[in-house]
Amino acid sequence: MNGHATNGDSAHSASKALELLKTYESRDGISVHDLMDETKMGGLTYNDFLLLPGYIGFPAAQVDMTSKLTKKITLKTPFTSSPMDTVTETDMAIHMALLGGVGVIHHNCSVEQQAEMVRKVKRFENGFILDPIVISPKTKVRETRALKQRWGFGGFAVTESGKLRSKLVGIVTPRDVQFHHDAESPVSEVMSTELVTAPEGVNLQEANEILSKSKKGKLPIVDANGNLIALLSRSDLMKNISYPHASKLPGTKQLLSAAAIGTRPQDKDRLSALVEAGLDVVILDSSQGNSMYQIEMIRWIKSQFKDLEVIGGNVVTREQAAALIDAGVDGLRIGMGAGSACITQEVMAVGRPQATSVFRVCEFASRFGVPCIADGGIQNVGHIVKALCLGAGTIMMGGLLAACTESPGSYTIGEDGLRRKVYRGMGSIDAMEDKAAGGATDKAGNVAKNAGTARYFSEGDKLLVAQGVSGSVLDRGSINKFLPYLSAGVQHSLQDIGCKSIAELQEGVKAGEVRFEYRTASAQLEGGVSGFAGSVEKKLYS
Repeated sequence: MNGHATNGDSAHSASKALELLKTYESRDGISVHDLMDETKMGGLTYNDFLLLPGYIGFPAAQVDMTSKLTKKITLKTPFTSSPMDTVTETDMAIHMALLGGVGVIHHNCSVEQQAEMVRKVKRFENGFILDPIVISPKTKVRETRALKQRWGFGGFAVTESGKLRSKLVGIVTPRDVQFHHDAESPVSEVMSTELVTAPEGVNLQEANEILSKSKKGKLPIVDANGNLIALLSRSDLMKNISYPHASKLPGTKQLLSAAAIGTRPQDKDRLSALVEAGLDVVILDSSQGNSMYQIEMIRWIKSQFKDLEVIGGNVVTREQAAALIDAGVDGLRIGMGAGSACITQEVMAVGRPQATSVFRVCEFASRFGVPCIADGGIQNVGHIVKALCLGAGTIMMGGLLAACTESPGSYTIGEDGLRRKVYRGMGSIDAMEDKAAGGATDKAGNVAKNAGTARYFSEGDKLLVAQGVSGSVLDRGSINKFLPYLSAGVQHSLQDIGCKSIAELQEGVKAGEVRFEYRTASAQLEGGVSGFAGSVEKKLYS
């Protein structure tokens, strides 16, 4: 080697590399504003670009995943599940909240069914249970078993009157009634009467200490006269240890509950029932959110339920967003036609590529402190990171979660021999004609006013026009493994970019420090799997 650069330039000392870097007029890659210039680049999807790597100076586990869902609500992980009838019911909503996100319960069901799902989420994990289910000594064993089937837990306080603020006389546990020979026996014959209690006024930490030292499943809180005031559960104490990032409300320690409704007058009654059940966040579910129906509904909700957080949508333009922000939303949902089971863009010729939608709406909404959900088009960890870097506070998943153990429906075995679950868009003919969801039997008159028809403004149509499809998706196992995989993937991605938090990532993008590269079709091909002789198993987590 002669010590000279092969291009004829003088070689520089290696110690001057960082100094020389500063002499370049621009950094590698392009800024987000150059990337998202529609006049030059057109509308972009997540696969159309990459983020460039930065400097790794910290372990991935230190990456802070905290992000905003609404103006007042912050999540420990930026994940929400879609309000679709094949994605989010009670189990999904509970486990999404336990793992730091939130599940949005669908409304393709009766008011009573949806309110019951909200109620179960709120009762699943508590600090002090201020409205425990109470039974009387005369309640029969079979009735207690039925209560367990309904609520999912079997420990009940027994008071003289069978009501709260009555004298506590015992506790019934599942073991007391499980094998009892006479289902008609009153619980007074099987209940435990040797009780450990705590006095009214005890704080949560003190009560938890009493509970942890006892060998009981429940800790009743009683007043000076022995009347039941509240209850504390050992299972909740264990959940606090097992799920440290759970999405809860301060004070009550109940899990965060979210649900969707439509924008028609009858949805006002639905919402009233949901709020009574304990709802914290409502999403107004519409394929095109900028409508007179939604604007009126937002204003009505804000006048009637001042503590309820309202998320509007769906929107894909600043103009749509501005109307809903002006009406008073606490958050926005972005996406039109980007979902894996959605064909709105194809059929209606209306919509917008998702990456461009997220960037434009988030940039505008952030000026008013309104967080946004990126809804649709999420197929992997990389898409999640791209949505977050473009300004989304959280991302919403439908098809990605549809075949998890906690999603509605049972597994079937497909022709390929693999376990699958049904997944359908809410604009599919199957969803819009679903009689079990509250629709009428008169298919010709199309008065099946369910979430599928209402979401696409199709209640009065005699001929339904599909904007979604039905199919099946491969089993992904339990959400308890899949969501932590997604979280770990996002943390490693932010580590590669050199950002210690989602907030730092978004600030770096705004400042032009986080850089991008547009991907040609050849670049996308290069970034995928290639060169294998046979089939490839893409195993994403262990």
